[in-house]
Amino acid sequence: MIVTYCIRRRLSLLRRETVTVSFLHELLRLPQHYRRTVLSHYSEGTSNDVADPASMLLQLCGRHYYIAPGAIHSASLKKGRGCGYGPLGLDLKQNVLEQWWTSVVRSRAQVFGISTLHSSMDGAAVKMIQGDAVRDMHSQTGLTEEHLAERLRQILQHKEFFRTSLLQGALERYVPSMELVNRKLPFGLAQTGLCYQPETADSDAVGCSSEVTEACLVWFCSPRTSSQWLDYWTRQRLQWWRKFALGPSDFSVRNVSGEDLRQGIPYGVEVLYQFPWGTEVLETLWNLGDTELLNTHQHSKAQLQCKDGRKVVLPHVIAVTANMDRGVLAYLSNSLQHVQKMDNKQRLHQRKVLKLHPVLAPVKVALDMARGPTSELRQVCEGLLQEFLEVGISAWPGYMDTIASMERQHAKYDEMGVLFVLTISESTLETGLLQVRNRDTTIRETMHISEIKPFFLKYISAAGKV
Repeated sequence: MIVTYCIRRRLSLLRRETVTVSFLHELLRLPQHYRRTVLSHYSEGTSNDVADPASMLLQLCGRHYYIAPGAIHSASLKKGRGCGYGPLGLDLKQNVLEQWWTSVVRSRAQVFGISTLHSSMDGAAVKMIQGDAVRDMHSQTGLTEEHLAERLRQILQHKEFFRTSLLQGALERYVPSMELVNRKLPFGLAQTGLCYQPETADSDAVGCSSEVTEACLVWFCSPRTSSQWLDYWTRQRLQWWRKFALGPSDFSVRNVSGEDLRQGIPYGVEVLYQFPWGTEVLETLWNLGDTELLNTHQHSKAQLQCKDGRKVVLPHVIAVTANMDRGVLAYLSNSLQHVQKMDNKQRLHQRKVLKLHPVLAPVKVALDMARGPTSELRQVCEGLLQEFLEVGISAWPGYMDTIASMERQHAKYDEMGVLFVLTISESTLETGLLQVRNRDTTIRETMHISEIKPFFLKYISAAGKV
């Protein structure tokens, strides 16, 4: 009965495209009839998610090119798994990663960027098995228990290991990186990239592997200052997350202690975000001591030592790791507002506005045409669009849209998070004046066409410095 309950409890994981090596090893130990039950359920389809805040956010993101429609379910979204991004979602993710890299690497003389391979045979790794291989075994009804077990072992022998975190790669680069700083502490190594993370043992998705984009800083410092550095990076990371938030109070930190600590780690901190469905971890900071460094390098301690002032010490390691997919979702959730507005006829209207920070917003300006000579207005729009793109201002060709109502067009842009809407009209051809609508205030101003580009550049630059 217990085995049957466990199998039923984890049926949702068996409908994924990949499984981990640990899951298949567990499968080998099951009696044959239970093993057949698991493989049978693996071949079935998925059920529909119940409507919840995650589903509502997912629908908006899918409708406006942030997440590829059908690429992910709301349950997976809440777990912070990687997903298929649409054009705007990919730009948003790249903007978040760019700001992380600027904050951690480009603005600091003691942090160096690195890049390591996805596949690994050392350290923390998971072996990935294609779901088709498991379904093929189920389709071969003539297999005996012995043949099935042998087939599983053959699959396990011919698959690669993939990293579950970026930490190991940074630890392996420690020795050659010491020369960059003349063996002086402190210094750090930073990296962003894909990782494959199995769910925890108490999760409903045990054995499933998640593809996650991580951003990782590994900070090497003296043992006497490791606690102070952990506090420092905790403040820096919380400040960074809040910098781009519409509601900064939704981001918080908590100390990790007791049973929540990883084995062998004395102290840790988590950066959290309060989603509508509950609190999720965006980033973890661990004081690893010197254990992980010694386990990675089988050299003598003398070869790993650095200078701490006049002393020579074995450095302690502070690992700062962020789930950037969950971070993107946090900013989408945090920036989504439901705004009520009364029109001239005293009718109440509700609109959704994605008030993403100006630095993160994928589209800064949309170009629209009012009524007038179509070909001439389109030429003006196309000329402005090209000017914006040349100076790095992302623009949306709204003049190609078929939506007739200007209000409906503005509602669409608000849900997309577009900062400004430019309307080129017949008067623009005569006087050079056009209308500029602000997403956050909905105020429409008149500006000369020659002022537009400098205005946007100054606005975005100023927003990034706040």
